[in-house]
Amino acid sequence: MPESPEVQALIEDVGARFVGREIHDVDVAEFRVTKTRGRPPSSLAGEQVTGATRRGKHVDISVGGSGHLVVSLGRHGWARYRDAGGDAVDSTDAPPTLIAFTFNDGDVLEFTDAGEWVSLGCWIVEDPAEVPAIAKLGPDPADPGYSRADFDRAVARRRKKIKAILQEQESIAGIGNAYSDEILHAAKVSPVAHAAALTPAELDRLFEATVGTVVTAIDAQRGIPLSGLKAAKVAAMRAHGRAGQACAVCGDTIRDFSFASTTAQYCPTCQTDGTVLPLKTSRNGERLSAGGRSE
Repeated sequence: MPESPEVQALIEDVGARFVGREIHDVDVAEFRVTKTRGRPPSSLAGEQVTGATRRGKHVDISVGGSGHLVVSLGRHGWARYRDAGGDAVDSTDAPPTLIAFTFNDGDVLEFTDAGEWVSLGCWIVEDPAEVPAIAKLGPDPADPGYSRADFDRAVARRRKKIKAILQEQESIAGIGNAYSDEILHAAKVSPVAHAAALTPAELDRLFEATVGTVVTAIDAQRGIPLSGLKAAKVAAMRAHGRAGQACAVCGDTIRDFSFASTTAQYCPTCQTDGTVLPLKTSRNGERLSAGGRSE
């Protein structure tokens, strides 16, 4: 799932390419992506792009005088470009395009979805806050004004697992499964610890890791071509996706554990005082993947 660093890189690239250019045509290949029936994407034809902003994990493209194209990338959504006169992308080799915006010079911005179900969504609104998920967003740790007070309001004294809070968009915007693993590993905090049980020292480390991990990742991914952002994200991970590999800090083996409906990673030595967290298995004892399928 794209998280705030990848979405930030995306909107900066979209802004650099398309601000000041006019949308000529909109092709909706999958009607389920359209979330505002009263104002369909086709209504953007003839409008000029005036800006591009990230709101949590959402893309917000300003169009015309006061309109906004808000895109939720969901679990498997992403974007790509097609130059004027370029061949159509082969759907057998790449995720299918669900909605495409053609500009007045023929260049195309496509939004894709590689999942088994449609998770991509598009809204055309006057105010981004009309999108329910944006209206509920909490403070963003990438914002220069993000403070320890913002963090404490989200975390302190809550009887909820800290990994869940980090991924709770209403509390802290922009973080998902991958970066919450990275933050907790950097802070040396157990992902299943309740926030109310964390010591002042752990909260200090967690605040620094939350801001530092997100800001560092945004800086590192800035300017990377869209097609290379996923690989760059994977390469930078020290805990997430590293199950079976040695921890870069202590040398112990990074392990999987089951969390909510997915699988996450942690280091027992660095984070849980050696305790091994449970991993869901199937009835025949096989390890389950993040989607609940036997591996």
